[in-house]
Amino acid sequence: MPDTASARANTGIGSDYLIRHATLRQLQLMEAIVRLGSFTRAAEELFLTQPTVSIQIKKLADTIDAPLFKQVGRRVVPTDAGREVYSASCQILGVLSGLETRLADLKGLKRGRLSLGVITTAKYVAPELLGAFCERYPGMDVALEVTNRDRIIERLNTHTHDLYISGQLEEFGNEIEAVPFAPNPLVLVARSDHPLASARNIPLERLADEDFLLREPGSGIRDAILRMLHERNIKPRVRMQLGSNEAIKHAIVGGLGISVLSLHSLILESRAGTLTLLDVQGFPIVRRWCLVYPRNRELSRVARAFLDFAAASEAELRNRLDAALAEFKQNGRSRAAA
Repeated sequence: MPDTASARANTGIGSDYLIRHATLRQLQLMEAIVRLGSFTRAAEELFLTQPTVSIQIKKLADTIDAPLFKQVGRRVVPTDAGREVYSASCQILGVLSGLETRLADLKGLKRGRLSLGVITTAKYVAPELLGAFCERYPGMDVALEVTNRDRIIERLNTHTHDLYISGQLEEFGNEIEAVPFAPNPLVLVARSDHPLASARNIPLERLADEDFLLREPGSGIRDAILRMLHERNIKPRVRMQLGSNEAIKHAIVGGLGISVLSLHSLILESRAGTLTLLDVQGFPIVRRWCLVYPRNRELSRVARAFLDFAAASEAELRNRLDAALAEFKQNGRSRAAA
């Protein structure tokens, strides 16, 4: 009768079989596909071709001798074996990320890596902030993902990034730390020749007669404006839902309606004169950008340095907003005098 070691050798399976045959890249792909629900999106995120991703996942499936994914509608979902591999992949990648962080800490801030998840509207703030940070610490390697609020919540749950730039995420309660670092006023925007452009102290109820342009479900700004109107028993007349702030701005210029946007997204338009801010009661809605991270997660020295850097940048960010507001007001006075 063959001994156990011989049997393992004959079947090709041993206690170190996965160590010898599975690769870290395959585990990284596994994590990305499950998280994103798509081979294509995983390939894009990791800068690979889709055939390369498919080949690597097939090799991993062959290694464990079980299918890892099944097709459900337009999404791919993990099988039971796939869920086990995904869970192990997250743990292994997390351990390696922690090791990378500790090694970077040993080197101080001369070199290091920072991974940020940024809610869509904060893309008008994050790049400039990151640029200034990298100028101070030129050895930094920065990864930036811009996505909507729902996906930021997903990323938080899977500990994908070091830090997240978002508004308050009340659903997490005490599970997260949210450190405010910049004002984020939400303003009511219309085309510069809108009939209400020169009006002052407009009652909120007057907006019931206006066509609204809203972001897609899952947007924090959408949730904020709908909640505000609901509290005043105002049912907005939603003309169109759009997937980006840029699309909304173009639709406003095209005369399709009004919308609520972050003032940060209007810095360039403050000089162009194509858009105006309506003086409506209750606006601006005062919110804050926060740097968010799980409470039970120890921040790397790099992440902590960025947190402190962002907090020290608040005055500069506030000055930019004040300048934009002054531009809008000046444009409004010029139109009224014309």
